[in-house]
Amino acid sequence: MEQIRIPTSQGVFDALTAGPAGGRPVLLLHGFPQTGAMWRRQVEALAARGFRAVAPDQRGYSPGVRPEDPAAYGAEFLVGDVFAIADALEWPVFDLVGHDWGGAVAWWAAGARPGRLRTLTVVSTPHPGAFTHALRTDEEQKKRSRYMLDWQETPATEERMLADGARLLRSLFGGSVPPERVEEYVRHLSEPGALTAALNWYRSGSGVPTMGAVGLPTLYVWGTEDIAFARSTAEDTAGRVTGPYRFEALAGVSHWVPEEVPEETNRLLLDHLAAHPAD
Repeated sequence: MEQIRIPTSQGVFDALTAGPAGGRPVLLLHGFPQTGAMWRRQVEALAARGFRAVAPDQRGYSPGVRPEDPAAYGAEFLVGDVFAIADALEWPVFDLVGHDWGGAVAWWAAGARPGRLRTLTVVSTPHPGAFTHALRTDEEQKKRSRYMLDWQETPATEERMLADGARLLRSLFGGSVPPERVEEYVRHLSEPGALTAALNWYRSGSGVPTMGAVGLPTLYVWGTEDIAFARSTAEDTAGRVTGPYRFEALAGVSHWVPEEVPEETNRLLLDHLAAHPAD
């Protein structure tokens, strides 16, 4: 496993990678408030099976791609980064995996350029159509998503999250992520400008892009104790995928699935990739 830098037309992304250079390529996208390191156990497992896994620190998290304007964190830029990274790695087709915000970007990327993707795996985050429908019709989802509006306050949000030794930021993980990894994320987001850049994903003002059904082979994994996404959004996702679809609801598991239950995540991901082999 190694840290690399990926120069692209958008800037230079830091990334964690492992596996043979010629292995089947898998790109893994993290969410808030994490980095590509959240996928460490999955990168290891993929590499052991001969895949080439790359987990970048996304826009705002990589110092080399950290614009100040919140509008630069709109969906079109985030999706553009996915394919800019793939182009820089010379991956014409690849498997895409995402969690939390990275899951949203993965859905959008699948909707925008499905021909570039072999399979899609999303953890926690429902299909954007299911999410926007729930925001209109499901009081439980509205309640769970209220934080998104609160976090648009700046610099008040940053000050609250980093006060008292980043007590609030640490609390977001609810004890479900290994302490050493939480410390790594807190150190990263405590760097000047880093937390503001990460929160700019919530402040871009671009809203949720509309998109239709996804025709790719899709694995969707959701924990029944997820604090961000209600069961209604998870279950509604099935009707928004027309390709081969597998939904796994993990009982008693929280939002932080890949780090809370890494072995189960690895098993599901590897099974999904094996079920849809490269041509």
